[in-house]
Amino acid sequence: MADDEEIAVYDEVEIEDMTFDETLQIYHYPCPCGDRFEIALADLQDESTDIAVCPSCSLMIRVIYDLDNLPKPDSDPPAPEPAEQQVPIAA
Repeated sequence: MADDEEIAVYDEVEIEDMTFDETLQIYHYPCPCGDRFEIALADLQDESTDIAVCPSCSLMIRVIYDLDNLPKPDSDPPAPEPAEQQVPIAA
């Protein structure tokens, strides 16, 4: 596909109409085939793509969003709480 060709998309969807899965860090939206379109938050944040794809069929949608309104990435994951140290005892 040439760079100047437009990708054929099924629809354009506002990100507010999509559901965000915090665990998987993806946005998803129902697809007519019964599955759902998916796009990773990281892909939207680095602006590498705005196309969400359905893993079950060939349909794609364009996600309309404002980069400033996306959830912020976790820059520092929370430090694990220190486990209580076990003290060896003589039997």
